[in-house]
Amino acid sequence: MRVIRVGTRKSQLAHIQTDSVVASLKTLYPGLQFEIIAMSTTGDKILDIALSKIGEKSLFTKELEHALEKNEVDLVVHSLKDLPTVLPPGFTIGAICKREIPYDAVVFHPKFVGKTLETLPERSVVGTSSLRRAAQLHRKFPHLEFKSIRGNLNTRLRKLDEQQEFSAIILAAAGLQRMGWQSRVGQILRPEECMYAVGQGALGVEVRAKDQDILDLVGALHDPETLLRCIAERAFLRHLEGGCSVPVAVHTAMKDGQLYLTGGVWSLDGSDSMQETMQAAVDVPAQSDGAEDNPQLVGITARHIPRGAQLAAENLGISLANLLLSKGAKDILDVARQLNEAQ
Repeated sequence: MRVIRVGTRKSQLAHIQTDSVVASLKTLYPGLQFEIIAMSTTGDKILDIALSKIGEKSLFTKELEHALEKNEVDLVVHSLKDLPTVLPPGFTIGAICKREIPYDAVVFHPKFVGKTLETLPERSVVGTSSLRRAAQLHRKFPHLEFKSIRGNLNTRLRKLDEQQEFSAIILAAAGLQRMGWQSRVGQILRPEECMYAVGQGALGVEVRAKDQDILDLVGALHDPETLLRCIAERAFLRHLEGGCSVPVAVHTAMKDGQLYLTGGVWSLDGSDSMQETMQAAVDVPAQSDGAEDNPQLVGITARHIPRGAQLAAENLGISLANLLLSKGAKDILDVARQLNEAQ
């Protein structure tokens, strides 16, 4: 019986996410066996520096990609938001699984349970590892202070509960949901309060681009709507040349054959910002029988999803980025990048 080796990070959440992908693959391919191989990444090891300061685009992916390259694993499961919009040569995202809730959630210190960000006391400290969240929330809730907090979900929740430093922390709602910790969610942040990161809430399966067997194997996991939304989001971010060192956020929705993409950029303190929305006709396709020999789009290979829908989603992301750039978004991002490097 063939054994498929699956790479993952060592955290509890990464294991849960990988187990869910492997369970789906086992249902599709009962004749295969799967072995999960866990490893630590640079982002797991460097915990005393804010993510945006490390200056490494593949913080949570590089070691896993090395294992793929050396043929030690056959595929790797990631949070899609951790995967850069430009992958190293030889790799591709072979599947994007159905997205869970993409929004951010607020978890409050036990003494502030029942509060919201709006009703927290003046100068309360809120922990987040994300410039994107801090910039938007600073603008929306100027009475609060935002401070970097690092570590996996378990570590961050422990810091919140056991130390008196933070009144609340901001985490991805999908991660809390997958961990079974919905009871800790005190507030879900809607897009008008805090738009989410590109790809947030979705899982991506990375494979070797020339490994056609594995590409065919994982391709069945593609969720067409999630795929098209994430192509648009990744194209937007890539064209802006954004990353975790600048505050960029998105919101997408699919309705009546139209894909709506809202994208925004912010200064580090949120005082300067720019947001626009565009839409395009993108029918959510069923998986087609005939595989098209497609090159990658924003690092993604989806040979069984009609090419026209994928290109329309990519063009939407590029068009929105161009609109923001034409209105001066590059200046906002350049200043944010310089300030982040100087701090």
